[in-house]
Amino acid sequence: MRILVMGGTWFLGKHIVESALGRGWEVTTFNRGLSGRDTAGVEAVHGDRTSRTDLESLAGHGPWDAVIDTSSSDLSPRDVQAAATTLRPAVHRWVHISTVSVYEGWPHQPLAHDSSLLECPADADESYGYTGADGSPTQYGFQKAGGERAVAEALGEAAVFLRPGVILGPGEYVGRLPWWLERAKRGGRILAPAPADQRIQPVDVRDVARFALDQATSGEHGGFNIAHPHGISFRAFLEACLAETGGAGTPAWTDPAVLVDQGVKQWTELPLWRTHAGVWAVDASRAVAAGLECRPITETIRDTWRWWAADGRPVDHPRWAEHGIASDKEAKILASL
Repeated sequence: MRILVMGGTWFLGKHIVESALGRGWEVTTFNRGLSGRDTAGVEAVHGDRTSRTDLESLAGHGPWDAVIDTSSSDLSPRDVQAAATTLRPAVHRWVHISTVSVYEGWPHQPLAHDSSLLECPADADESYGYTGADGSPTQYGFQKAGGERAVAEALGEAAVFLRPGVILGPGEYVGRLPWWLERAKRGGRILAPAPADQRIQPVDVRDVARFALDQATSGEHGGFNIAHPHGISFRAFLEACLAETGGAGTPAWTDPAVLVDQGVKQWTELPLWRTHAGVWAVDASRAVAAGLECRPITETIRDTWRWWAADGRPVDHPRWAEHGIASDKEAKILASL
């Protein structure tokens, strides 16, 4: 196999590159050369994917059996369209990393792989879409739905879309799991969202990388929800964080209504906590049937702590600062319980 990875220097893209090289594949990466180091063994092409000239130059390095696009997160549909149409003559298949945010019903409703998507034109610019009063849908979701449409129109049945919810693991740049690990290490009473038996469905970045590579060689097309099929309870999640870090902490399970009343921001101040009914009701059965295998989340917690404790440093990203409740705010809420 000869593949092109759009991105390829951090988190998911880096794991995809390393795993592909481990399979003996030839790998070309395309990025600006700003967010991380190129992995030894790749053909590294640097350029700006919003530049038609750079994309045309990139196409000259082909052909490839597949493109795996990990770098369209912040791009408009129009920019995704430019890449897909410019590279189409040089690629056989396109694996597009998308998001559950493209679904019309997320996070309010349970999701299947054929749930309705948000509507967005393939040539929309970055201004298209809106964010609802309650935080859903999101402009981000509209943009990503438009990006999917752009790839689908260019590649047809040669395109496959992976729609993960939350990806955790070594190299994480958002800071969700590292924050919980650090909080567990600090110990004491830990503000925790009830109910303790609420199951969450994050997936390990290494499992997503493996599935993306498998899809580069498959004959599948269309969308796959990427979520842990078994999940883990919040109680077991925190217990694992405490066990791995050696923290002497005790979760204080707190009614969500109290957390909301105290102004705790869902999804960020207490990472992975959100009250919407569909946020952790994502059906990944189509992906599982196609070969998605998810390791136990406790293994993800263990390996992330080992990476982090060994001075793991993610790529600098603005979303990191959004995650985690301030210690004085947490202490004030705990004192009021």
